Amino acid sequence: MTQTMKAVRIHAYDGIDGVRYEDVPRPKHAENQVLIRVRTAGVNPIDWMFTEGYGKEIFKHQFPLTLGWELAGTIEEAADTSSFKAGDEVFTYTTLMGQGGDAEFAAVDESAVALKPASLDFINAATIPVGTLTAWQAIFDTANLQAGQTILIHGAAGGVGSLAVQLAKWKGARIYATASERNHDFVSSLGATEVIDYTKTKFEDTVKDADVVFDTIGGDTQERSFDTLKKGGFLVSVVSPPSEEKATERGVRATMIAVEPNGERLAEIARLVDEGHLKPNVETVLSLAEAKRAFEMSRGGHTRGKIVLQVGA
Repeated sequence: MTQTMKAVRIHAYDGIDGVRYEDVPRPKHAENQVLIRVRTAGVNPIDWMFTEGYGKEIFKHQFPLTLGWELAGTIEEAADTSSFKAGDEVFTYTTLMGQGGDAEFAAVDESAVALKPASLDFINAATIPVGTLTAWQAIFDTANLQAGQTILIHGAAGGVGSLAVQLAKWKGARIYATASERNHDFVSSLGATEVIDYTKTKFEDTVKDADVVFDTIGGDTQERSFDTLKKGGFLVSVVSPPSEEKATERGVRATMIAVEPNGERLAEIARLVDEGHLKPNVETVLSLAEAKRAFEMSRGGHTRGKIVLQVGA
């Protein structure tokens, strides 16, 4: 095997224009890691946001930085004590603190990796980890959504929101969802009880006494969402911290979460996929060499499904 590989990297916070597709040294994996031969990588907003310096004080990345933290592929190398072996088909969301996986190979902490759903090919498998882990950690681990409760999900046609709808349906919740008119049929097919066209209807006029609000939009949408919650309800955001003062005033709880890698949870999610409870939604597949175009599409917004980079055959 050659000691170099193709990767998508940035060398400074120069925005998407600074993204390079280049030859780089192949990574070596530590004892607690596995080396994955990447087949596909999911594109997420954090990819292009990092090119612009988002969170640089927190993440303190080392340049050059390989982008992309959601991927699917096969185990190339693993420690003798690993639960994985060469050839295993896996998927993962790996820590944002380190190098990413928009490359032919990626060294990933074993604790973040799980066998991919047997029912999915690599392209579809790469759409699952980030959105599903984000939704799970928000609505279940944080807001404790239960069967029979009511949840309002914003941005329900998006990569995270669409998976949140499916998870809430699996849990047995009543689901209000906001989406543009063109996405109503799609969101309804995922399991939403009622879909609200946010361009024509104020969702707070329709939704009352919700147990949980899942916010993927922020701004004015987040502020108005307090009006939909019952006393003791929970607003959980993945985009911006909600007002603690407003939460106290309304007698509700509110917080922002950041998704964490979790291989054990991914294994459970893979089971739900294979049982038919979760379905991926791929909108565009591009080659790794077209990563810059993929990031531009992601920044433009309004994509209904996931953008996936094809890395290996």
